[in-house]
Amino acid sequence: MKTLMIPFMAASGALLLAAACGPVRTAQRTRSENPVFAGWYADPEGVVFDDEYWIFPTLSDYYAAPGEKLPERPTHKSSAIHQHYNIQTYLDAFSSKDLVNWTKHPKVLTTEAVPWVKYALWAPAILRHDGRYYLFFSGNDIQNDHEYGGIGVAVADRPEGPYRDALGRPLIDRIVHGAQPIDQFVFRDDDGEYYMYYGGWGHCNMVRLAPDLLSIVPFEDGETCKEVTPENYVEGPFMLKRQGKYYFMWSEGGWGGPDYSVAYAIADSPFGPFKRVGKILQQDPGVATGAGHHSVICIPGKDEWYIVYHRRPLGDTDMNHRQTCIDRMEFDDDGFIKPVKITFGGIEPVRIGK
Repeated sequence: MKTLMIPFMAASGALLLAAACGPVRTAQRTRSENPVFAGWYADPEGVVFDDEYWIFPTLSDYYAAPGEKLPERPTHKSSAIHQHYNIQTYLDAFSSKDLVNWTKHPKVLTTEAVPWVKYALWAPAILRHDGRYYLFFSGNDIQNDHEYGGIGVAVADRPEGPYRDALGRPLIDRIVHGAQPIDQFVFRDDDGEYYMYYGGWGHCNMVRLAPDLLSIVPFEDGETCKEVTPENYVEGPFMLKRQGKYYFMWSEGGWGGPDYSVAYAIADSPFGPFKRVGKILQQDPGVATGAGHHSVICIPGKDEWYIVYHRRPLGDTDMNHRQTCIDRMEFDDDGFIKPVKITFGGIEPVRIGK
């Protein structure tokens, strides 16, 4: 799980006040800044729907500008980590026409719409299929097969929701090949097949989704769940395809520490094998620490890429205080990903079709 923080301090009071009333538009900017929007958010899933960008992050912790009062924290469990989990009972989303100016869509999915999730709703993954929007999520942070929870899926008719639980139960609720059922990412290959990569605790699994995305079906060899763990893998898998090659990416290091980072592999198949190439995103002692759990946005019709990730402000040691950021991601002439330079200044506006 991860957290984030956001700018626009002067406007944050209005943001919090309006959050319950519908979409909240931030102050207009001519260039991005990192973090890209206000609030403590993590695990950002970036995606394009038509001519609009969307980010679906984890709510990592409550956020308030100086002088503002934080909401009262739930008290269902006693430990500090469970107190944090009890905050994570809903997901917000953010939309933008240019990757710079963002509109907040509060509480697109809540635990009220997913009765089997009691706490720890996080790590969203989103895609559109047959005109509907499928939001995959992790819930309850199960530690063994005797606890109830895992990876679920919710459905809506619009990207801003509201989303409702599609199954009434987890899609994946067991620990297989040592992989905790969290941090799912759904990848659609060019042949129309949908694969889900997921897993924590240093193990990554791959499953094949049915055409309706609501169940798991066996691979052609009869196997239902394949382990595809690369070297140094910890969590947060992501897959993209470029010029016929499969780029498998993941987070390594400890999510609560400064060494959190992103590495990748290149393969000729969505099944791998995924041989680690190296790190492409990590902390910069002059900018931020703990840069990880990312996604990637490709500008439609262009070979232009942006990495969406969370990081921790300099000097902040609270593991839950993370911010969502965007920086440019580039490939060299041989198809390798260049190391990403994390910035305060962010990126220039990018409109789809312009």
